Amino acid sequence: MVKAVRGAITARENSVEAIREASRRLLIELLQSNRIASGRILSLVFSVTRDLTCLNPAGVARELGLTDISLFCVQEAAIDGALPRVIRVLVTYTGPRRRAPVPVYLEEARGLRPDLAEGPGQ
Repeated sequence: MVKAVRGAITARENSVEAIREASRRLLIELLQSNRIASGRILSLVFSVTRDLTCLNPAGVARELGLTDISLFCVQEAAIDGALPRVIRVLVTYTGPRRRAPVPVYLEEARGLRPDLAEGPGQ
């Protein structure tokens, strides 16, 4: 069965190191919380807020060994008052029907979906 799960995290600053660290943590926690093996991933779609310009999170996915997966990164819509330094990801994957996807919201991004921020991995 094809499924999708979302996640988000904030980077502490606009630097290669901070974006890499946040992207790695988000991907690892999202994949572990949902028990998604790399061979079951169909695609990853990332978005970043306008203030994150030093590194593309899709490159971090490649560093983690996700080399045979379609990756895409877009800039998040600029909304007045929106949370800064946010990295979001949408993972499309195959998984068993009985297991519901578990969204992962970390750091300040917990405030984006407080109704989901208390789940596993939070």
